[in-house]
Amino acid sequence: MIINKVLGGALALALTATAGAAIAEYPEKPVSFIVPWPPGDLEDVLTRMIAEDFQTEYGVSAAVVNKPGGGGGPFPGAIEVANAPADGYTIGSFVIGVPVVGHQIGIDDLTPAKFDPLGIFLTYPFVIATSGDAPYSSMAELAGYAKSNDVALGHFGDVLTPTQVTKAFAVNAGFEWGSDAAFDALDCNTLASGDADVINTTLQLILPCLDQVKVLTAITDSRIPLVPDAPTIGELDDSLNIALWNGLFVTKDTPADVREKIIAVAKKTAMSDRAQAVAKETGALVYWQGADEAAARVAKDIETVDHIGKLLE
Repeated sequence: MIINKVLGGALALALTATAGAAIAEYPEKPVSFIVPWPPGDLEDVLTRMIAEDFQTEYGVSAAVVNKPGGGGGPFPGAIEVANAPADGYTIGSFVIGVPVVGHQIGIDDLTPAKFDPLGIFLTYPFVIATSGDAPYSSMAELAGYAKSNDVALGHFGDVLTPTQVTKAFAVNAGFEWGSDAAFDALDCNTLASGDADVINTTLQLILPCLDQVKVLTAITDSRIPLVPDAPTIGELDDSLNIALWNGLFVTKDTPADVREKIIAVAKKTAMSDRAQAVAKETGALVYWQGADEAAARVAKDIETVDHIGKLLE
């Protein structure tokens, strides 16, 4: 009888321990935020802020892991998130290309669509700019000028959304670029040297000469406070209303309570003074767009990317 009581007590303790392990609160071990780009750009800086605040809030290690792989795929960082357990310990910090086209360009690990957005927190400050003495001061004037003159376009590569938008605008406006080329850097020197007449670049790269250039349009969701007179591309052509953004994503089976804990920190970080300081310094738009709105945005962007692709065929 005594032996039975001892065994029974031991079994009860074992079951209690097992139950405790099963309902352990998230997070209880290190968390990784995967950025599929090299360190140093806006998405990396802001994701590191989120990771730091996550660590402070929950008392577990949280780190950014950079997994570069090219803007047009195959997105090795995204593949790592897609193949990780759906437990919230591997979080993707992705630009538009991953959730919008990743599952549509033959990447088996991302097909069908594997991710749900937790929220979008950054719009890159992409603009179309020209030199201060250019004979056009708006996209409409540029279109008119380019119909009878060669205008050279500089960009960061055909696969990037802002480049696609820039070329699609020309199609809809009835003109052709005289030439176009990809550059590693697109800044004040690119325009001053005459290497390109018009550049599709980020505002922070031309801030040193902002008083010597014309910003013709912003390829962003809303106007950039540093250049408030420059209309967004959506204001000029609603069919091209899209921007290059970055958000947090998890795999589709990730539990709701886990998502809520990640969102709580990320939202607070995005609206913090230090994150807003990055926005003020660079022209980036830093905000928090919740999961439902972000999902709707992804769906709309898929339609817009498809429309742009048909224009450029």
